[in-house]
Amino acid sequence: MSKQTIAVHLPDGAIREVPVGTTPLEIANSISPRLAAASIVARLTPLATAADPAVAGSEETDSDAAMYGAGDAAAPRLVDLSTLLTEDTQLALIRESDPEALKVVRHSAAHVMATAVLELFPETKLGHGPATDQGFFYDFYREKPFTPDDLAAIEKKMAEVIARDEPFLHEYEPREEALADFERDGDFMKTHFVTKFTHPGDQVSFYRNGSFVDFCRGPHVPSTGRVKAVKVTNLAGAYWLGDEKNPQLQRVYGTAFYSQKDLDAHFARLEEIAKRDHRVLGKQLDLFSIQEVAGAGLIFWHPKGGIIRKVMEDWMRDECLRRGYQLVYTPHVMRRELWKISGHEGFYAGNMYTPMELDDAEYRLKPMNCPGHILIYKNSPKSYRDLPVRYAELGNVYRYERSGTMHGLLRVRGFTQDDAHIFCTPSQIEDEMDACIDFAEAVLKTFGFAEYRVELSAHDPSKPGEFVGKQEDWLRAESALDRVLHRRGLTFKRIPGEGAFYGPKIDFKLVDVLGRLWQLSTVQFDFNLPARFELEYVGEDGERHQPVMVHRALFGSVERFFGVLIEHYAGAFPLWLAPVQVGLVPISERHQEYAAQVKAELEAAGLRVEVDSRNEKMNAKIRDFANQKIPYILVMGDKEAEAHAVSVRTRAKGDQGSMPLTGFLAKAKELIQSQSTEL
Repeated sequence: MSKQTIAVHLPDGAIREVPVGTTPLEIANSISPRLAAASIVARLTPLATAADPAVAGSEETDSDAAMYGAGDAAAPRLVDLSTLLTEDTQLALIRESDPEALKVVRHSAAHVMATAVLELFPETKLGHGPATDQGFFYDFYREKPFTPDDLAAIEKKMAEVIARDEPFLHEYEPREEALADFERDGDFMKTHFVTKFTHPGDQVSFYRNGSFVDFCRGPHVPSTGRVKAVKVTNLAGAYWLGDEKNPQLQRVYGTAFYSQKDLDAHFARLEEIAKRDHRVLGKQLDLFSIQEVAGAGLIFWHPKGGIIRKVMEDWMRDECLRRGYQLVYTPHVMRRELWKISGHEGFYAGNMYTPMELDDAEYRLKPMNCPGHILIYKNSPKSYRDLPVRYAELGNVYRYERSGTMHGLLRVRGFTQDDAHIFCTPSQIEDEMDACIDFAEAVLKTFGFAEYRVELSAHDPSKPGEFVGKQEDWLRAESALDRVLHRRGLTFKRIPGEGAFYGPKIDFKLVDVLGRLWQLSTVQFDFNLPARFELEYVGEDGERHQPVMVHRALFGSVERFFGVLIEHYAGAFPLWLAPVQVGLVPISERHQEYAAQVKAELEAAGLRVEVDSRNEKMNAKIRDFANQKIPYILVMGDKEAEAHAVSVRTRAKGDQGSMPLTGFLAKAKELIQSQSTEL
């Protein structure tokens, strides 16, 4: 006898016995009509895997495989609210507040866009239309290029499709019929996707809204009317399958939100991001440049940028010394044989510059500092009493980045890495990792980043060729990192397959003032290089043992960290980091002498000061200093000169009135010493 009812387990622990064929929408309505109205899709987790956090926490992706493939039947999956439930399952209703829901809305918006394009331009052939972090796109093949007027017409037609509130219906067709239909209509891209992501005998998944039908795995919102606020944003070219020998497609981008308010906020945020672009501010504030004649991805630090770099590096070196590191320096080029020993020649050659042949051997520019630190460690015998040994270097490294991948300071070919390597005994490893994490948190806090995310990147045992070392070593190392993170009470995300080829790692992704994530600090476990270089120390037992090695870079690179700082602060650096901390504005020529006196006193106290001695009006001088985002502007006239005072203007609060110079100096020194972000 067939089963008549199924058990649906809800997130609050309740279990509902419902007839086979009940839909998530019906269950939502039985709980609350408001819940049903707010739900976008549902997540089903098979009961056999619902208790496994590694499975329960997995997410759908936006890849073609996720859009078209069959997926893992044992894994959690997002489904339409109209899906018929046929087995016992765990059900979660995904509402607008859930991050997964917005991607579903955007994927549905891509279908709305394709519907609009075919209604306006029926000769168009469809590619694919995934959701992205910022919105969605759809690839189209059409001999005649779209124009700006066409994009406006597409957006208008999308509004009509949304207003029709057409249900998204999930349908199936035998694979052979689907291929025949697409081949008959000349839909070469859809033919490719069906061939690639389905198998002979499969039932192929389609979604229909109105007369529009698209090969798609889903899920989708219940109807086009749930796609409330959309905007077609721009147009770009893309070769079919990324091959320039193939037809060129037209990729139309758009974005979608739950409301016009959210959409307006999104574009306001994009405007703010554009204002904070470190490449624009770097030029405006004269901080750095990239010189075409010298080459792409190579940074020239100008004097003001150089001052900030010095402050950053001085802080890092002082903190390293305070935490028990020893400062070292290693060459920029080393023999190719060294990189063969380290394994970089095999695992990292694609990111290294080609060898240069000198009179005695082939050499390579270093992409990393670790082999150099290892050679320093090996230069003298080590006892367990010497460990841990901590070497730190602000070392220049060089990595080959493809011409299309570089981006200002954020991705370059030559950069300075705040690199450190720790050599310790197995019993010391957890304490050393704990200290590295503490150091990473200190870096983020000091430079004004209060929020960050932590990821533990592990190996993937199904891909042994991508990772060196024994399985048991990886598991032991990952367990050690896991324990340290739990000991510190840190919430973290475990990511299989994202470890370095030589060991697992902990990455810190800071959150800037606009809520963007930046990958900077990393702490990495390495049991590969100590073995390759035959590193040793003499233990308490008098025997020789292999030390454990830890890599850590907390700025990540000075260049990238500086670029993030520029965007985080919009170029308005806190007082202790600002290249010019105080701008002096003498009101007239007779006040120049007092301005020079003030400058001398401030500089003697360690402040960085500029005087505007031009024969310009006071307001023009103030405006120019303000455009340079200088934290303090001090104006001085007869009254200030007589009282040995200054009239203070702050970048954030404007005119603060007059105060004694000694009082201003005391306040400024306190803010600098405390590394405050306030003025």
